[in-house]
Amino acid sequence: MKTLTQLKALTFFVCAILVSSAAIAQKMPASPRDSVSGTINGANIKISYGSPSVKGRKIWGGLVPYDKIWRTGANPVTTFQTSKEVKIEGKTLPAGKYSLFTTPGEKEWKVIFNSQTGQWGIKNDGSANDDPAKDVLTVTVKPMKSEGFNERLTFKISNSGFVLLWENLAVPVKVK
Repeated sequence: MKTLTQLKALTFFVCAILVSSAAIAQKMPASPRDSVSGTINGANIKISYGSPSVKGRKIWGGLVPYDKIWRTGANPVTTFQTSKEVKIEGKTLPAGKYSLFTTPGEKEWKVIFNSQTGQWGIKNDGSANDDPAKDVLTVTVKPMKSEGFNERLTFKISNSGFVLLWENLAVPVKVK
């Protein structure tokens, strides 16, 4: 009887370890959701995005082609939300929530604020899920080499605007 009880206890213990190990070993999504918030000239700004990794891949001109509209992140579209009207690179963007698309180039990028939100970032054919008829604002910015390597796509907000950082590239966007 004592052996049977010990065997049951041992079986229970082994099952508990296996179940807890499986729960702990759950993989983080390949492109986890992230967000950044900040205040610029009294406007509350929030950027929500999927954060893919480099994983040894060529990003610019490779995974993300030049001169083709990009969802600017992974999975659901990246969103940019502002509580007040702001000036993006000198152009007015009304308060609201927007999808953020970009067209990367070697020497300049187009940054596009689109009024449609909530959609998946790409269509079935792999192209960006941007409806140009709903583009509210498009600005042009200059990319630059980042201060260091960024394995994951990241956005940062400062008093002067926001910056997209990924791999060895920084794409600053002025906001006032």
